[in-house]
Amino acid sequence: MGLFLTADASAASANSFIIIAIYVVLFGFLYFVMIRPQRKEQKQKAQILASLAVGDSVRTTGGFVGVILDISDDMVIVEFGNNKNCRIPMYKEAIVEVEKPEDAIVSNTESTDSKKK
Repeated sequence: MGLFLTADASAASANSFIIIAIYVVLFGFLYFVMIRPQRKEQKQKAQILASLAVGDSVRTTGGFVGVILDISDDMVIVEFGNNKNCRIPMYKEAIVEVEKPEDAIVSNTESTDSKKK
């Protein structure tokens, strides 16, 4: 009878080890598929928002494109459209995409160079 108890105890410990190993592998998979890319994206967005400057062209979460006129701690004033009277204060988190004026100049010269050829 003692031999059967020993076999059952070792089988139970092997089963618990397999279950723990499955949970570790599952958590590792979820970390690399879901958590790590989200943290990377958050760091990238924080870096973009930290590098905001007056005169940058921005796109908001609503799809509006404008130019930054003033920056405070967590707010920016953005001017939209050709009408220079449309200035709206908004939170920095509402900014999705930033284009620096230098980037716009470079892309304009590249497009004119390609048209000349």
